[in-house]
Amino acid sequence: MTKDMNRRAFLRSAAAVGSGFALTSIGQGQTSASGNRRQDVINVAFIGLGEQGRVLLSAAQKIASPVLHFRAVCDIWDKNRNRVWKQLSKYDFDYKTNAYTDYQDMLDKEKDLDAVIIATPDFWHARQTIDCLNAGLHVYCEKEMSNSLEDARKMVLAARSTGKLLQIGHQRRSNPVYRYCFDTIIKQTPLLGTKITAVSGQWNRSRQACVDLGWSQGEELDEATLNKYGFESMTQFRNWRWYKGLGGGPIVDLGSHQIDVYTWFLETNPTSVVASGGTDYWTGHQWYDNVFTIYEYKKGSDTVRATYQTLTTNSSNSYFESFLGDEGTLVTSEDITRTALYRESWVDKTLWYPWEEKRYIKRVAGLDRPVTSKAVVDPRATVPPAKYYLLAEMNQPFHQPHLQNFFDAVRGKASLTCPAEIGYETAVSVLKVNEAIAGRGRIDFKAEDFKV
Repeated sequence: MTKDMNRRAFLRSAAAVGSGFALTSIGQGQTSASGNRRQDVINVAFIGLGEQGRVLLSAAQKIASPVLHFRAVCDIWDKNRNRVWKQLSKYDFDYKTNAYTDYQDMLDKEKDLDAVIIATPDFWHARQTIDCLNAGLHVYCEKEMSNSLEDARKMVLAARSTGKLLQIGHQRRSNPVYRYCFDTIIKQTPLLGTKITAVSGQWNRSRQACVDLGWSQGEELDEATLNKYGFESMTQFRNWRWYKGLGGGPIVDLGSHQIDVYTWFLETNPTSVVASGGTDYWTGHQWYDNVFTIYEYKKGSDTVRATYQTLTTNSSNSYFESFLGDEGTLVTSEDITRTALYRESWVDKTLWYPWEEKRYIKRVAGLDRPVTSKAVVDPRATVPPAKYYLLAEMNQPFHQPHLQNFFDAVRGKASLTCPAEIGYETAVSVLKVNEAIAGRGRIDFKAEDFKV
């Protein structure tokens, strides 16, 4: 065994002992002395081993408890499948990881699986999820839940009928900083004021980050395989998010995460959406590259308007969500350096002292003091708000807490933070944006639109 493997085994064992479980490393102790499989072991398969699948695998490998055994990996592209299979084969597991091209072949042959993680293109999610649920497996399915609301509905019904868990990959739902913002700042403090009056957010990506993905000569999938799995060409296979019928474009791929947070923090689904977008820059694509939306939400008798944009030509100000109250503003982002609270300049700072003393927040900067700059300031301008950090931390890969929640739920020790029903509500909110753009109008939602 290599030094790296010795170190890895030691760290996993130390983490397990520290959490109160006397566990060995991930590849040890699959069965007890009686020959029965240990209760702290979950046999896991991965379907879809592209970039997102590998990100999820990397995060899953950092989970100390329960012990995860990666029993099968599946991808239609040799490059993806062999890369991950070889990576897992380097470890000194006391079990074998099998590699498959077709997920149905995997389900036919792997009879000891407990759970599967699905990170394939959106249009495959429903078929694969439903088949895995019917095979008796718990499922973690990446977002978007599906590129079809009809198929997303079928996924919810399959989870209910089989009694198996279905977690949708809106990972912010398990992020400890986001949970702190909702559970503590919004629900327990008056720091935003009497109400949230507006929401704004964006995900802007640079042109360079959105250039079509390619492949090396000799790595191509043959035409028969591409066609069998729903692709017309290798370009389409590598860039499926941009093609209708396969993905939903940037508003679905990126915006889904943040619009889900809107609904979560406002505790209600939208009542309408107006959207504008087009293939303004990437003219070889089918889906809209730049999208601007306005949602309306009802909070009791109040209307909350929320704007959202996604760009694929400029990364200015990156990605965030901003919840504006009449006394303060909460800015959230997976980039924790951007997450902060801002107190309106007219609000007495002493009113925020109790929350500083409770260590909920920490003052960083602001202008409660005279301006020393010699620059001329327009007297009509608002004094910049004081900034406060939130005393919450996220020191894991983005997806690890969400995977941890899923596996804890499999063991009966937690409830899912994003079950199928929540994933469906978000799918309705997001997929309808593309309809609004196509129809050049407004779409009104009814409460029953979000129910299955």
